[in-house]
Amino acid sequence: MHLDRSRRRLVVAAASVVAAGCALKSPPTVSELQADALRNASIPPAWRTPGGAAGTVADSWLATFGSPTLSALVTEALIYNADLRVASARVEQAEAYLRVANASLLPAINLAGTWSGSASGGGLNGIFLNASLELDIWGRVRYGSVASGRQAESVLADYAYARQSLAAMIAKSWFLAIEAGLQREIALESLRASEALQKVSEDRFRIGNGNEQSVAVARSNVGAFRDSLRQIELSREQALRALEMLLGRYPAAEIAVAADLGAMPPPPPVGLPSELLERRPDVVAAERRVAAAFNRVGEARAARLPRIGLTAGGSSVSSDVLVLKDRNNPAWGFGANLFAPLFDAGALKAQVEIRTAEQQQAVAAYANAGLRAFNEVEGALSAENALRDRGVILEATVRDNARALELSQIQFRVGSVDLQAVEQRQISLYSARMTRLRVRSEQLAQRVNLHLALGGSFEVPAPPLAAASAAS
Repeated sequence: MHLDRSRRRLVVAAASVVAAGCALKSPPTVSELQADALRNASIPPAWRTPGGAAGTVADSWLATFGSPTLSALVTEALIYNADLRVASARVEQAEAYLRVANASLLPAINLAGTWSGSASGGGLNGIFLNASLELDIWGRVRYGSVASGRQAESVLADYAYARQSLAAMIAKSWFLAIEAGLQREIALESLRASEALQKVSEDRFRIGNGNEQSVAVARSNVGAFRDSLRQIELSREQALRALEMLLGRYPAAEIAVAADLGAMPPPPPVGLPSELLERRPDVVAAERRVAAAFNRVGEARAARLPRIGLTAGGSSVSSDVLVLKDRNNPAWGFGANLFAPLFDAGALKAQVEIRTAEQQQAVAAYANAGLRAFNEVEGALSAENALRDRGVILEATVRDNARALELSQIQFRVGSVDLQAVEQRQISLYSARMTRLRVRSEQLAQRVNLHLALGGSFEVPAPPLAAASAAS
């Protein structure tokens, strides 16, 4: 009972002194930070590069590609990807650091006991209970606690961005693996066509209507297509292994992917540039690190001022051997201590300078993250526009090359052109089809890049709490 009253008194006294202490200074607001960090960047009211649709950036972008298999692979990667597990462990670490920092705001209570005896019996026995609390008059402990909280928030935002980046990497690796399979089909078709031309050339040479040079050229073209096919097969295997690695699987190049790239989704809503910095998790993480650094500066400055602590303790000692002085047993006591740094050769001042420099670095890192975010959105929009235009051009190029090959084959049969002209048209068609396929795949990859740059989540948003409760 006495101990409980003593604890209450200690806490009340501490709360009274802390309340009378200095209030913590607040870090710069997001708008103030943007004005300082991006003072040379005038944020436009709309994206300078045309493209996208009007409206607020939406979540669930992964579903717009219409592939349940791709969505399932992303879910698998979120469970088994090694890099994401490292990021998850960092979140747990940051939360533990926060609990350590918050513990300093509460009294520390310790218990100690002793017992001793001998063969003849008797000994010294005792139990000691001690409670202590630093009176955070200048805010040193509170600054440290707030800094740990902001740091934990930054790590959590980094984890959110790591999840989004992993989903984007899975999607782009998926499209790359599909593209490699389609490249293999084009290469096989071209190889078969080239082998057919080689047979025609050999037959003509055998009956006397051709020459050895045409045969040699045909064989060399067949060899070139075979070499190209082997390179493509290797690229396909590497793309499959890369996808398996992201999933945490053994890289055996055995994962099954779709047979076609699928249709291009409609343009997504892109929001406004002014909203981007408060939506993208990596930029939010940078802003939280600025807040953490600001509070570390306050912590370092408060460390130069005196510290006052309160203590309370109780003890009960008994002995069958020693004659103890007659006194109340158990005994209780209260006290206070003062610690004031008088001379440290400038170490504490240097700590303030270090923390101030770290804050400046955090502000610069925030500026870099913000500018990178703007650049990635503008770049993704620009790439989409260019790839869309190239797609139209390449469709016409493939048609023209296919028609040119058809005409050259007719001319070859009637003897108006030689075999080399046919093979040149064949190579041109092969190159045009490969380029068109690369552009189609790159269009999908750039769409993924745009979603990641805009900061929208790939996941389906959770239903509102009220709606979820009603549904249940």
